Amino acid sequence: MTDPTLHERALKAGIIPEFKDLFGETQVASDETKAALLAAMGLGDGDAPEADPALPRYHVCEADQPCGMNLPQSWRIRCEDGTELEGRGALPALPLGRHLLEADGARCWLLSAPARLPLPRPMWGLMAPLACLRPPSQGGLGSYDDLAALAEGLGSQGAAFLGVNPIHAGFPTNPGGFSPYTPSHRRRFSPFYLPTAAQADDPGPVLNLPEEIPARMHALEEEYRVAPPGDAFDRYLAHEGEALQSFAIYEALAEKFGAYWDSWPEEYHDPKGAAVRTAAHEMADRVRFHAWLQYKAEGALSETQSRARAAGMDLGLYLDLAVGTHPHGAETWEDRQSFAFGASLGAPPDAFAPQGQNWHLAPFNPVHLIDTGFEALALTLRQQLRFSGALRIDHILGFERAYWVPDGHPGAYVAMPRDAMLAVARMEAARADAVIVGEDLGVIPDGLQQELSQSGILGCRLTCFEHAGDPPWYKAPQEYTEGAIASFSSHDLPTWKGWREGREIVLRRDLGIIPPEHVDGMLGWRGREVEGMDGATSPYRNGFPPEAPEAMASLLAVTASRMVALQVEDVLGLEDQPNLPGTVFEYPNWRQRLPAGVGEIAQSQVLANCAHIMKRAGR
Repeated sequence: MTDPTLHERALKAGIIPEFKDLFGETQVASDETKAALLAAMGLGDGDAPEADPALPRYHVCEADQPCGMNLPQSWRIRCEDGTELEGRGALPALPLGRHLLEADGARCWLLSAPARLPLPRPMWGLMAPLACLRPPSQGGLGSYDDLAALAEGLGSQGAAFLGVNPIHAGFPTNPGGFSPYTPSHRRRFSPFYLPTAAQADDPGPVLNLPEEIPARMHALEEEYRVAPPGDAFDRYLAHEGEALQSFAIYEALAEKFGAYWDSWPEEYHDPKGAAVRTAAHEMADRVRFHAWLQYKAEGALSETQSRARAAGMDLGLYLDLAVGTHPHGAETWEDRQSFAFGASLGAPPDAFAPQGQNWHLAPFNPVHLIDTGFEALALTLRQQLRFSGALRIDHILGFERAYWVPDGHPGAYVAMPRDAMLAVARMEAARADAVIVGEDLGVIPDGLQQELSQSGILGCRLTCFEHAGDPPWYKAPQEYTEGAIASFSSHDLPTWKGWREGREIVLRRDLGIIPPEHVDGMLGWRGREVEGMDGATSPYRNGFPPEAPEAMASLLAVTASRMVALQVEDVLGLEDQPNLPGTVFEYPNWRQRLPAGVGEIAQSQVLANCAHIMKRAGR
């Protein structure tokens, strides 16, 4: 029997009691799941987030326009810049920012943002895996310098952006935990991509991370020892303050105790505790070294973005924000309250994963997020936008509702403060004069895509999924969403060449992911998809054969979508996709070197052909 008190508390906390899955079956959240999710939010028995009767917990208003609130009592507003305003009655127009309203002891966050972000002009760019930019003949990990050189080559051909997977700080003491979508901290950047001459002894077609990462870190330690940082670094330390210090202490402790703080001695779990203060003093030089790595990484990113813009790119770097963070990395150690513990982000059961998915990522806690005026979200977006002209928000469906999987129980959806989170995204994009792309693939909650469109946040459209009938016809180019970035597929899907061959179907069969008896039917369907695609590209390919990457690029070029992305794997004619979802060690995810270096990529005939196609289409 359902506990009515528990049910009411769960509703107030945003736990959605039931939903329909992909099979049309109604999934009901159990009492055990509700109780576990309330505990993950830090809400004990009898607790529930309560709106103050005098004020809402937050209010979204348009920057520099009347705020739309009229209070009968006296009020005070503490603006983001420290300015204080007082009055009674209608609230004034407010500048861009997160401002705190107080009245009769109640608090409300005023989120003052543009109503809508402007769409970019029609443009194109390239997506590339930073770690894998060096071919076997060159060796080593790809670097920020390699990224800058590739951006310069692309900019000279008219590309407006160069996209990469997340470059968040990872785990130097655990090279095996390398997935860019399972970061240690999303407001810090990976030092793995700082340029050095170090590399594994025998570089092959797949990155040997247990050798590559320690070799690069050792070379950086030597650089730090031989040429100690000067006054500019000290000024950086003073500017970054306690947040950088905390991250650097974490990195030093990880060298001593291991990558993940939950396995450390308990006295080191509290970043403000006496044991941590003592350790920071004793390891002062290691702490300073890890802070220096961030100084170097931010400097390298700033230089890369400057070189990209100087080469003519409108946007330059197109960065990627992971949907969550490792539950026991630097981000959660430093800021425990912003995250839910005892539950992970994931996805409900579907045809791909009948048991559901647990991504082992810590979700933002909406209770604390609202209480702090969405500070953690704002700072995370702001840090990424310091070094980019465009930012992709992975799984932006989580701004509407997030699927939480509590330890030991089935998952359920948790409603998120969508309007506020979108307002914060618009606010930070407006500060940086940047483009926001929301990865909106999968089962889309009703109304979300309309809200994204009204916000000027671009969606994602993948040509391989843009069916318009059966047998698989494809949407006409003019039917594509204007406010979107269009590409053939993504890093989680087959390359152009691999798709045409059914490469991922055979791989999944060989790895035991799909039953062998399903393969013939799936390959037959793929054959019909390829026929449909060849028909779709036929009016636009200008003499290129249907299997050529240029044929696919010709279709993308004339779509209505403002942004178009090509993938470097398609430019190079590769069969294998960068990541195969559903695998961990069975497939070399994120580790396959490109067969060509940045110079060869930038000078390739296929890229030159695609650049000409894009220019002819007005991009």
